[in-house]
Amino acid sequence: MTKRANAKYKIDRRLGENIWGRPKSPVNKREYGPGQHGQRRKGKMSNYGTQLRAKQKLKGYYANLSERQFSKVYEEAVRLTGDSSENLIGLLERRLDAIIYRAKFVPTMFAARQFCSHGHVKVNGRRVTIASIRIKVGDVIELTEKAKGLAVVLEAVQLAERDTPDYIEVDHKGMVAKLIRIPGLSDVPYPVQMEPNLVVEYYSR
Repeated sequence: MTKRANAKYKIDRRLGENIWGRPKSPVNKREYGPGQHGQRRKGKMSNYGTQLRAKQKLKGYYANLSERQFSKVYEEAVRLTGDSSENLIGLLERRLDAIIYRAKFVPTMFAARQFCSHGHVKVNGRRVTIASIRIKVGDVIELTEKAKGLAVVLEAVQLAERDTPDYIEVDHKGMVAKLIRIPGLSDVPYPVQMEPNLVVEYYSR
């Protein structure tokens, strides 16, 4: 396990929101920030602070991507035609670890990243170990035979806390998923409000 994976709930505490909608999140009991000054009254946030917070929230949601990885996704989103904020969400949701998580093959986004790096996933019949690989519409994602019987997978499929979105076609019997279309912001089932438009404003300052 990486240090970031172990500290995932620190992201919730720092942001003051249950960004993955998990029942175990400490924010469910303590909605204030961590540390001895966490319960102090917060002042009004500046425009920069609001934009930074939106970026940290979106970046944290996808298993706490590094700044370098996240800024690269932003740069690609800006180069594409159309709305940059919608492009940003589309690119993030096309990551292999995001598809694995959305298909409910694993319980968390952090587990999805680890699952990929351990070689439990095949894309179009080929084993893949890179969590950030970009999935195309029509690509078939399948778990390896060994992974299909893992307890973590069988438990994740039964999780009632989230549903599979309609832009991914999933067969939980065969543990196969397919990306049907590229989603926009309104298609993605975020438990909290994401504001990619503020992320675009943050980087375009």
